[in-house]
Amino acid sequence: MTRRLLLVGGGHSHVEVIRRWGLDPEPGVAVTLLSPDRHTPYSGMLPGFIAGHYRFGDCHIDLDNLCRRSGVARVENALSAIELARRTVQCEGGSEHAYDIVSLDTGSTPVLAPIPGATEFGIPVKPVARFLEHWAALRAAAGTATPDIAVVGAGAAGVEVTLAMQYRIHADGGRAHFTLVSDGPTILASHPAGVQQRFAAILRARGITVRLQAPVQGAEEYGLRLAGGERLRADHVIWITGAAAPAWAHDCGLQTDAAGFIAVDAHLQSLSHPGVFAAGDVATMTATPHPKSGVYAVRQGPPLAENLRLALRGAPLLRYHPQRMALALISTGDRCAVASYGPLSVWGNWVWRWKDRIDTAFMRRYRMTAQDAPRE
Repeated sequence: MTRRLLLVGGGHSHVEVIRRWGLDPEPGVAVTLLSPDRHTPYSGMLPGFIAGHYRFGDCHIDLDNLCRRSGVARVENALSAIELARRTVQCEGGSEHAYDIVSLDTGSTPVLAPIPGATEFGIPVKPVARFLEHWAALRAAAGTATPDIAVVGAGAAGVEVTLAMQYRIHADGGRAHFTLVSDGPTILASHPAGVQQRFAAILRARGITVRLQAPVQGAEEYGLRLAGGERLRADHVIWITGAAAPAWAHDCGLQTDAAGFIAVDAHLQSLSHPGVFAAGDVATMTATPHPKSGVYAVRQGPPLAENLRLALRGAPLLRYHPQRMALALISTGDRCAVASYGPLSVWGNWVWRWKDRIDTAFMRRYRMTAQDAPRE
């Protein structure tokens, strides 16, 4: 009897599962990928794409091509609910897909729910495809005027994307004024002091205003409402706040952590429901929690692939031990970057070239052909 493996989401972990499946298919198993988008971005190269250093095809994986080469069926739809007792996934539009084993790698979204007006005014950086549509319009506007752009969130993604947007607008001959807004006392709060100081100096030198300890109380047509009633004018608001979990993860009955992310063990399997696996930002390894970062999602791909194969065979699963620390490589908009590992940090153009080699080597495994890439 054919066993059914359902992969939900085209995240960093799942693309490696699909690639490995193509190299070594499991007899008697039908694999389906459920994903609403054909092209999935590689987060490590997204700032470089925004800055204009990469083309679309350099940093996006064509899931149609990857699935076709690997013998995996792809369904273009999004999950809306999971019926755990029936082992089915419901999709938008009412269709459903049965599974014997299911793996979830749908990513996260910025935290917007507590902020009145956030979904109406402004654009979240995820889903990336929608953000890139907005970015194209923003670039066009900066070519004829000087818009005020507020970026909410001063973690690595917020800082990188802000610098990348400014670089590209200036390279296009446009102008814009950027304000980076954070509710904390410093930028890059999870990074060492040396990295924080380096980027504070870069932001200052580039004329980017940084507002610290400025919690956003609401969003409106003409900008943001900050704590104390202050209004910050902005023609465009970009949300790059902390990761939020999808509502369906808790609603379907899966055990979650306090923030609503799927709780998994060292096998990347649900703590409450055997046969349900999760990886990437949508999951939390409760015994060894780590930041919501593409670095960890990429590392989870190989052990997830192996444990899905073992689960389908009914064999004992392997334990995965995530690294205690991860190398952080943060670009500065131009072809320069800062690297940090623990308390150590270095920076320079050579760091960007190093980062570029790492990123392009990763993407080479999944490269789309030129005719598959959409027009930029």
